[in-house]
Amino acid sequence: MYAIIESCGKQYKVAEGDVVFFEKLDTEVGKKVTFDNVVLVSDEGKVQVGNPYVKGIKVEGKVVSHGKAKKIIVYKMKPKKNYRRKQGHRQPYTKVEITAIKSTARKTAAAKEAEKETVEA
Repeated sequence: MYAIIESCGKQYKVAEGDVVFFEKLDTEVGKKVTFDNVVLVSDEGKVQVGNPYVKGIKVEGKVVSHGKAKKIIVYKMKPKKNYRRKQGHRQPYTKVEITAIKSTARKTAAAKEAEKETVEA
């Protein structure tokens, strides 16, 4: 089972147990984070595509760490004008481990059976 979620202006393909590098998120290390903007869900060959998002699906994850990516060099130059600018940039990121892809609309077979047993009792 995998899902495509939208976060930070980008789309990411995630599955349970994946570790994904998102742009900087304002959460603390060890806290849970929930992504509601799910664009697509694939479960055992069944594909649900949202318009624009799939309703009733949430992706949960845990923040592992914050950090900065490798430095990139931005170099601007105009020939014959003696204009040269060299600048470095390190993009901040948040490392998130995906823990679950949950469906709030449908219940699993085990949950339905447990609900029937509580109603009968």
